[in-house]
Amino acid sequence: MTLTDELIWNARAYVYQHLADTTHAPTMDDVAVHLQLSHAEAIEVFDELNARHAFFLEPGTHDIRIANPFSGVPTDFIVRTQGKAYYANCAWDALGIAAALHSDAVINATYAEDDAPLTFTICAGQMQQPEAVVHLLVPFQNWHDDMVFT
Repeated sequence: MTLTDELIWNARAYVYQHLADTTHAPTMDDVAVHLQLSHAEAIEVFDELNARHAFFLEPGTHDIRIANPFSGVPTDFIVRTQGKAYYANCAWDALGIAAALHSDAVINATYAEDDAPLTFTICAGQMQQPEAVVHLLVPFQNWHDDMVFT
């Protein structure tokens, strides 16, 4: 099989649509069935998407850990919108889920310094608690060095 940009981006689009529809990442086998790929072809597609930083796999697996702004694993950043609960990778991504879904949201998070709970809302594209601050510990140019820590 020759990987084409069309195939790569069709797989990526399916992953994101699946996340938006179900709140969880599809398996590699789900993608293979949807795109009528063999297991080996699906591995090649996932490896390429991971290499392009389109999403990030759990080390040593083909399980989606991060498909920004969505998290493929439970986190302390929960975005409630459209009657569903999504996991975000961080506070920044929590805002990104509301933006990506073009919807109002209630976001439950915790402060990194003391694990105190924090709830804020997005309404009509605006954060309702303007005093809230998202602090990014890692400079943008280093985000891909360790996406889980970032």
